[in-house]
Amino acid sequence: MTDIQASKPNVGVFTNPSHDLYVAEASPSLSSVREQKDLQPGEVTVAIKTTGICGSDIHFWYTGNIGPTMVVRDTHILGHESSGVVIAVHPSVSRLEIGDAVAVEPNIPCHACEPCLTGRYNGCESVLFRSTPPVPGLLRRYVNHPAVWCHKIGSVLPGRTMDMSFEEGALLEPLAVALAGFQRAGIRLGDPVLVAGAGPIGLVTLLCCRAAGAEPLVVTDLDQGRLDFAKKIVPNAKTLKVVPGTSLQDFHDQVREVGYGEEPAVAMECTGAESSIASAIQAVKFGGKVFVIGVGREEIKIPFMRASVREVDLQFQYRYANMWPRAIRLVKGGVLNVKQLTTHRFPIEKAKDAFETASDPKTGAIKVMIQSLDSLDGGAPSPRL
Repeated sequence: MTDIQASKPNVGVFTNPSHDLYVAEASPSLSSVREQKDLQPGEVTVAIKTTGICGSDIHFWYTGNIGPTMVVRDTHILGHESSGVVIAVHPSVSRLEIGDAVAVEPNIPCHACEPCLTGRYNGCESVLFRSTPPVPGLLRRYVNHPAVWCHKIGSVLPGRTMDMSFEEGALLEPLAVALAGFQRAGIRLGDPVLVAGAGPIGLVTLLCCRAAGAEPLVVTDLDQGRLDFAKKIVPNAKTLKVVPGTSLQDFHDQVREVGYGEEPAVAMECTGAESSIASAIQAVKFGGKVFVIGVGREEIKIPFMRASVREVDLQFQYRYANMWPRAIRLVKGGVLNVKQLTTHRFPIEKAKDAFETASDPKTGAIKVMIQSLDSLDGGAPSPRL
């Protein structure tokens, strides 16, 4: 059996109801990992190598909640965009082995309710979703997780290969979000599309729309730096800087102007902001669709009559289901280049610096990665990022 051993104590990145952010000892302990004390049937132990900071992580730290049900009420480990190396396998698991590189899909659904049994496990009301309180997240050195939700992306063993880097593996989670929206929105070759918001999800959605042949493709944001970044990764996208206070009709006219006179057939709304959703409804054509990926306030106002008389379809999304194999194929095959989204990297010991960078618009951060690349001894060579 290949011997890859955990070499450092387990630590995690915590927040609490007082909005502190700190690195502290986490479970499973180093001795538990080495002796496989807490490994349950169906589980593997993953040495987490790279984790991306999501906007939800920043929300839980800054505000302590997302909506009325996801509330930080105790010490809480953040993080759900992670990849790493399998270092222990329960005897009941046959699909993975020590040394496999995996991307961790962060949900643990019940497998018994109607959404689970009909393939829409993102609707499972009993789901345990890593980093959503009170379920501890993946921003740790080591975590035990069901093998069925650990997707293989290669192997670090000598003589074997990686299908992608650990950073790309961590980026599969936001890509899965974008793919879920993209698939349900039904975007087709040649559709004029508006992407509202050039944050990480908006940018991944932009990449998907370009790969699918959307044209013209317009992306909007309040921040010129993010629009410049969008133009860098998708050069033939059209960018439009949103000026606060712009009327809905003026926004419609501006989108149409930069989009060759076309009204979008689909608007992919990636901010969740009330003004952005309203603007997207105004912008799309008769019979068009506004697909909301972004997460916003508990209640918002929309231009109801505009949507009504223009027969605008308004759809929403909650996480994803069955997207990770698709995401892996797209990254492995080079169809989507997600690694260009990473702008900053920090070791786990400097997690607070990482979060401050990710939350400060002045830094120009798109995707900030937290790494733990030196936590193993044994058969695994130094992995590429």
